[in-house]
Amino acid sequence: MFDCQSCGACCSYSADWPRFSTEDDEQLDRIPEKFVSVDLSGMRCEGVRCSALSGEVGKHTACGIYDLRPDVCRACMPGGDDCLMARAAHGLAVS
Repeated sequence: MFDCQSCGACCSYSADWPRFSTEDDEQLDRIPEKFVSVDLSGMRCEGVRCSALSGEVGKHTACGIYDLRPDVCRACMPGGDDCLMARAAHGLAVS
């Protein structure tokens, strides 16, 4: 129902959300340093927007590290609670 590549709201919702929690060291080592926050706790954000996100939220977006993205990003499913909360925050349709 929801197409992530025409949304991106979850990647531009909160600087506190893209945090590392269940990743092992090998997973974290693969994420390019320029996308990791200074305190190494999660993804670097510009305001509330993940630095790995390109494009315009609600129009066309892409993840610059899709294959390497952290577990919290993998857990956010189209139409799930996190997705709908982020979409609503951006004024995007939730149904």
